[in-house]
Amino acid sequence: MELLQWLATQSSLVFLFVAVALGYFAGKLKVGNFVLGGIAGTLIVGVILGQVGVTIDTAVKDIFFALFIYAVGYQGGPQFFRALSLKSLNQLLSAAVMCLLGLFTVLAFAWGFELDRGTAAGLAAGGLTQSAIIGTAGETIQKLSVSTDLKSVMETNIAVGYAVCYIFGSIGPIIMITWFFPTIMRWDIRKEAIKLAEQMSGGATELEPGQFDAARRIDTRFYRLAIGTDWIGKSPQELDAAFEELALEAVLRAGQDLDLTQETRLHSGDIVAFTGLVSALETQPETFAAEVPAPDGYRLVLENRHIVLTNPEIADHRLQGLHHHVKSNALHDVFVTGVKRMGRDLPLLPNLQIHKGDELQLTGSPHDLGKVQASIGYPISAAAVTDFIFFGIGMTLGLLLGLIEFKLGGVPVSIGSGGGCLLSGLLFGWLRSTHPRYAALPTGAVNFLRDFGLAIFVGVVGISAGPQVLTTLQEQGVSLFLFGIGVTLIPQLIGFFFSYYILRIQNPIEALACVAGGRSANPGFAALMGKAGNATPVVTFTVTYAVANVLLTLWGPLIVGLVATNPSP
Repeated sequence: MELLQWLATQSSLVFLFVAVALGYFAGKLKVGNFVLGGIAGTLIVGVILGQVGVTIDTAVKDIFFALFIYAVGYQGGPQFFRALSLKSLNQLLSAAVMCLLGLFTVLAFAWGFELDRGTAAGLAAGGLTQSAIIGTAGETIQKLSVSTDLKSVMETNIAVGYAVCYIFGSIGPIIMITWFFPTIMRWDIRKEAIKLAEQMSGGATELEPGQFDAARRIDTRFYRLAIGTDWIGKSPQELDAAFEELALEAVLRAGQDLDLTQETRLHSGDIVAFTGLVSALETQPETFAAEVPAPDGYRLVLENRHIVLTNPEIADHRLQGLHHHVKSNALHDVFVTGVKRMGRDLPLLPNLQIHKGDELQLTGSPHDLGKVQASIGYPISAAAVTDFIFFGIGMTLGLLLGLIEFKLGGVPVSIGSGGGCLLSGLLFGWLRSTHPRYAALPTGAVNFLRDFGLAIFVGVVGISAGPQVLTTLQEQGVSLFLFGIGVTLIPQLIGFFFSYYILRIQNPIEALACVAGGRSANPGFAALMGKAGNATPVVTFTVTYAVANVLLTLWGPLIVGLVATNPSP
């Protein structure tokens, strides 16, 4: 023990990184389908390590929380602003109602049972599984006109409330989304997901888990032109244009590549290389050519290029109509092999509606991809370096917004640096999706800032609160856990039926995804994806999740302002 206390005085940051490492290790352990998660694990390990009496500069916590919340806003910016449009109004309202219900439920418990501000904020953070509330509420508490000791007690109560309520806050949505709602509505989630996928694919049969459609795979094969075929004497461009599902990549004569110009003419015995759907490769060329092995030592370079959609003329159209809106014939020779939204894979189906900010994976030759990308958006490779000018401006703007104060019930309240950086991140994320020359922040960098920033912040909170946690748990543990169950379940119950009967969100997969997204419930969403067996829930989840992330984060200052009770000194 003496060694640990000596280490705490010499290098307190050692404890912080140990908390992150052990917390994420504990967070990966599974009990049934439940996984604690790295953030909750870091908080709990931090509380344990904090018993030694470690002191860490609060500036560390503030800096990393600001980075985390800016990254959250930046990543969700394009989808958040799209959610404000009339086209997704019912999903926007569903998420907003769910978040408001969460706020009202927390306030009802706080007022009815005289919970102090810190405990109420912790109840919200854990019961609604929104870790960012810890930061935004903590910042507001620091601005209250109370003693330093009371502020410390309230911040400890936030950590305790979060730790006590988080476990059921994570389990509750899993139970409601995958068992309770489907049972009372008599839904079979897998069958409903298959049905929705068939609607989005124009009636094609959805596959079972583990199966795949080999005919939809993209491949490149070589064929030798038959003697006497009608294509002898015609140009490669004519051959390429004749087959919509195939792309002519190369023509070889005597082992050498030919220049594919209008003057070039095809000869008997030429070898042609086609890229396309396996189903087309196995049927269409057989009428004029015989498949042959690739020539020894021959290399045909194709590329998978990820392009972020920014062109407003393409946004909000169906995937199957993409060719009609791209101002380049080269798209005929390029294949869409993936679509992501907010980092999540979307179902690659013809009726999928693509949005600004979506990431399209295109497969084709570098030459054709170069022609196509300007008509769609910007390649992610172009954002490989962070634009630190706009990153600095964004963080500065966010911190300045956090200084704005207003009175709520006579209490000075502000959205704090957390809320300010969230709004700034939303703005700059949206700016990047519409003007790709500005505010570049690579996906890997965003994910690192978000995950590492929150882990460090929560680790500091847990370590700082450690010495007082056991006492608070003994006083409020059981009752706080029950309050957390109420905060977790009540908004879901009311919100689900409001969305189903009032907002008319009646497709089972979309209705359940609204619950997961509106609750910012990643574990519940993962469970829904597992039951669905496909990616159909992602489309609705991304809209509601983007809205909920913003609103729930802003509830921290509101709860501190609306709850007037302070803890006993």
